[in-house]
Amino acid sequence: MSHAAIGIPAIPPDQVDDRVSTNTGKPQNVQSLINGQPMSAYQYLVLFLCFFILALDGFDTAIIGYVAPALVTEWGISRAALAPVMSAALFGLAFGAMMAGPSADRFGRKPVLLISSLFFAVFSLLTIFAGSIETMAVLRFLTGLGLGAAMPNAVTLMAELAPSRRRSFVVNAVYVGFPLGAAAGGFVAAGMIPAFGWKSVFILGGVLPLVFLPIMARFLPESVSYMAARKFSAAAIRKVMQRVCNRDLSHVTEFTVDEAVTSTSKPGQSALGLILSRRYVVATLMLWSTYFMGLLIFYLLTSWMPLMMKDAGFTLEKSSMVSALFPLGGGIGTLVGGLLMDRFSPARVLACAYVLAAILLVAVGQSMGNVGLFSILVFLAGIMVTGAQASLPSLAAPIYPTQGRATGVAWMLGVGRTGGIIGALVGGVLLGMKLPFSQILAVLAIPALIAMTALLVLSVKAPKDGVAPYK
Repeated sequence: MSHAAIGIPAIPPDQVDDRVSTNTGKPQNVQSLINGQPMSAYQYLVLFLCFFILALDGFDTAIIGYVAPALVTEWGISRAALAPVMSAALFGLAFGAMMAGPSADRFGRKPVLLISSLFFAVFSLLTIFAGSIETMAVLRFLTGLGLGAAMPNAVTLMAELAPSRRRSFVVNAVYVGFPLGAAAGGFVAAGMIPAFGWKSVFILGGVLPLVFLPIMARFLPESVSYMAARKFSAAAIRKVMQRVCNRDLSHVTEFTVDEAVTSTSKPGQSALGLILSRRYVVATLMLWSTYFMGLLIFYLLTSWMPLMMKDAGFTLEKSSMVSALFPLGGGIGTLVGGLLMDRFSPARVLACAYVLAAILLVAVGQSMGNVGLFSILVFLAGIMVTGAQASLPSLAAPIYPTQGRATGVAWMLGVGRTGGIIGALVGGVLLGMKLPFSQILAVLAIPALIAMTALLVLSVKAPKDGVAPYK
């Protein structure tokens, strides 16, 4: 099939990077080929598909926080009683990510991504039948397994199809789907729950991915780095690479991955063993620590902020709308962060973001009396906290080689999810203690500063032999 037949315009010969060899007898490195081309229409299509997957992921992950006030009223339960429901999906997210990473490094990014999307769609729909805290907690856990598996594979797939010079921005553009999806949950809940009840939000969260699944199956490719590392046939790799690079590669008879990267793993070594090996263990632990602290802040606020604001005198609709500004701000923070990370030291860029996050969190707690200022500061805090958090996968992906990349990203997400679990549980405890909102926010400045410290250590100790030179 020609490029014209699939709707992708050909690149004029004078625009093709002459650094990419076209010698027929010479093996071609897949990442070098991608780096030597402008972003193609097909790469932008994959970016959009992965973005939408994460938007659905963010929507389904966050909706329980927006549904919580309605559950308290309808079921006649205390706020603290919702803590198991709030944390159940986070347990699922953690286990789902940790299982999916090694599975994707073994079986491929695309099949694991499709199965996980189907999984979270089905169990989101089944949540409407929950009639008790216990049943809803179980269903939210099962939904979380699919949600946790989808995210790292979408991010890894895009990281392996993006040119190195733009990787941070491209991966962050995908990941921005998550906070935007979470923010959309607030706006959707504010309109749907008063009109149709809380179950309508879960129905929407299940139907959308089911409708989207055939499109994913049709247009998403497998990672070419994975295919080359796993010694797929040249014909299979060429089929994907010609769409990615938008050029004729019929002359190429062998595709490879970076031999220097491949040599970092020992024969028979598992992907988990690789990311915990001496070369990568410090970077791995710093990434886990940063993600843990960031999610502790994020999930405590997204899970409990609507209730905290309602207790402070806001209406249900206003508390949902203002709370949605927190993840919404992350969209801007993630895109700007990606641009800065491609130009400067990525770890230090994110360290600065966490310092500003600590300052803004304290400021939010001091502005409750002024709704306008309060809303602006919530939005700015979201830019820093959510933006920095969403940028961590693009920080992690280039550190690890192909054989352990999905596992490295997924285990960062999975282990870090325990911070979200603790945040959701601690939020319930703090509400039960009737601590003022301002004091809770001041306490959250501490994990932000710990994340900053871990990132500064990472900037010094990260391996220098990843997919692209680590700055």
